[in-house]
Amino acid sequence: MSSCEERAERISATARDRQLTVATAESLTGGRISAVLGAAPSASEWYRGSIVAYASSVKHGLLQVPDGPVVSEPSARAMATSVADLLGADLAVAVTGAGGPDPQDGQPPGTVWFGVVAGGVARTELRHFDGDPGDVVEATTAHALFLLEEALRR
Repeated sequence: MSSCEERAERISATARDRQLTVATAESLTGGRISAVLGAAPSASEWYRGSIVAYASSVKHGLLQVPDGPVVSEPSARAMATSVADLLGADLAVAVTGAGGPDPQDGQPPGTVWFGVVAGGVARTELRHFDGDPGDVVEATTAHALFLLEEALRR
């Protein structure tokens, strides 16, 4: 079992114990976070789903990301807030970034913004990951699950 799968099992147990629901909004991970959470035990009891918004136009239109670059703090905040509202979740995590190999929105490959909503409060975090696009997706998925587990423990 991978560390992401183990973390997803802990997320499942905590969400069920606390009777909280979870949602995700993903860009560069293309649904990877959702796939890990959806495979966790009893996911249908606590996992509301995900919006995978790879195209900037989808982020702006569906997830109410403000005009401007999508690899940004306002984008991550809007994505997390919007997906929590749209899917009726207590907690949400969102990711947007430049997976590579090329820069995006003037940001170097490996630049990732995370948004987390818990208890109606949104917070963001910026991380930089090394490696090829696959490595960046792996690291982003793992960190998003870490942030979600951390939010569930509060």
